[in-house]
Amino acid sequence: MLTSIVGINWGDEGKGRMVDLLSSDYDIVVRYQGGNNAGHTVINDKGKFILNLLPSGILRDDVVNVMGNGMVVDLKHLVGEMKKLTDAGIKITPDNLKISNKAVICMPYDVLQDGLEEQRLKDKKFGSTLRGIAPIYGDKYLKKAFRMGELFNFDIMKERIKGIVEWKNLLIEGGYKREAVSCEECVKYLEEYGEVLKPFVCDVSLYLDKAAKEGKKIMFEAQLGALRDIDFGIYPYTSSSSTISAYAPIGAGIPNHKLDKAIGIMKAYSTCVGEGPFTAEYFGEKAEALRQAGGEYGAATGRPRRVGPFDVVASKYGVRMQGATEIALTKLDVLSGHDELEVCVAYELDGKEFTDFPFTDVLDKCKPVFVKMKGWKQDISGCRKVEDLPKEAYDYIKFIEKATECKITYVSVGAEREQYIKM
Repeated sequence: MLTSIVGINWGDEGKGRMVDLLSSDYDIVVRYQGGNNAGHTVINDKGKFILNLLPSGILRDDVVNVMGNGMVVDLKHLVGEMKKLTDAGIKITPDNLKISNKAVICMPYDVLQDGLEEQRLKDKKFGSTLRGIAPIYGDKYLKKAFRMGELFNFDIMKERIKGIVEWKNLLIEGGYKREAVSCEECVKYLEEYGEVLKPFVCDVSLYLDKAAKEGKKIMFEAQLGALRDIDFGIYPYTSSSSTISAYAPIGAGIPNHKLDKAIGIMKAYSTCVGEGPFTAEYFGEKAEALRQAGGEYGAATGRPRRVGPFDVVASKYGVRMQGATEIALTKLDVLSGHDELEVCVAYELDGKEFTDFPFTDVLDKCKPVFVKMKGWKQDISGCRKVEDLPKEAYDYIKFIEKATECKITYVSVGAEREQYIKM
C-alpha cells in the first residue's frame, strides 16, 4: 500500500497532524520534497513538536522515516532538529531515519542569497521564508549543487566547492555588492554537520523499492499544498518544488511504483502564509478573530497566517491537482461558537461568476461570492463519532464534501492525536 498525504490548498492544512495519526498503520513515512521552509506541528502523548525537515513518522518508535531525493537539506538545521527531538526522548538512529544520498544540500550562501533578493525586491517580494529554498533548487537545476552522497568523497567535493563558490560570488559580490562567500567556511560547514549526518545517508531508492516489493505500507508526506506547487500553484508565489501527489514516488526515489491512494488534507476554513493572491481573504477584526481562534501562526516562521472562509473554488482545484481519493478535514472545532458561517462558492470577475480556478494573473481582480450556512454553538472537541456532532456541523461537512466532489473520511476536532472522527 502506497499512500500520499498531501495539502489541498496553500499549505498549513494539518498534514503533520494527520501523518502522525495515520502512520500507526504504516511501516515507512517518506518526505519527498521541500526543505525547512515549512513546518508540521504535531501534538501527541509525547508532547508538542514542530518538524521542518524530519518526516512526521519520526514520533513513532516502530516507523522508518525517509528523506527523499526530492528534498533540499539544510545540514545545520537538520542536526539541530534531531537534537531537539533526542533531547525530548525521541529515538533517532540509522535504523529509523534514512536520508537519500541524492538529496541536495542547502548551503549557507543559498540562505544569504534568499535574504538579499527579498531585500532587493522590497514591496514586490515573494514572501520567502528566507531559508534559501528557491536559490538551492535553482542551483540544483543549474547542476551546481552538492548531494548528500558526496559527503563520502570529500576530497572530490572540496574541488567542486572552489568552482561553485567562485560562481556564486559573481552574484553575491558582483551583483548584490556584499562580502564574498568564503570557500573555507563552506568546507567547514560541510565537514562539521556532514560528519554528524553521514551515518544516516544511504541509497533509499533501493531500500524503498525492496520494501514496496515486500508489501510494506509506505506513506508519502508532502510539504505545503497544491496551490504552492511550482507548476500548478499560484506561480510565482509558490514553493520551488513539486508538492503534488503524482511527484511522490519520484521525489522518494521509486518512480517505478504507483500510488494506491492520495489523502488530501484541507482545513474547515482557509489559511495562507506569504504573498500572492488569496481571493476569499478576511481582513480586520473578522480575520483576527479567526486567526486567534485557530492559532494561525506559521510553524516554521511564526508569521501570522492570512485567513478566510472555506474556499470551494480553490479547494476543488486542489483536489483535482492532487488526484485526491479522499479528504481529511482539519480544525472543524475552530468554527464552533458562530450563529452562521460563510463559504466562498464562486469567484466574480467583470460581472461574471465562475467556479473553475483561474490563471494566477486574474486572481487579484476576482471577488469572492459567499453563501451563508448555519453555525453551531457547542464545543465539538470531545466528539468521537459522527452521531456526536451537532446537525449544523454535520451539514457543513457534507456541504464541503459535495462541493469539492471528494469523500471526507476523517474530521479532526482538536490538535491532539486522538481528537478526530472517522466518517
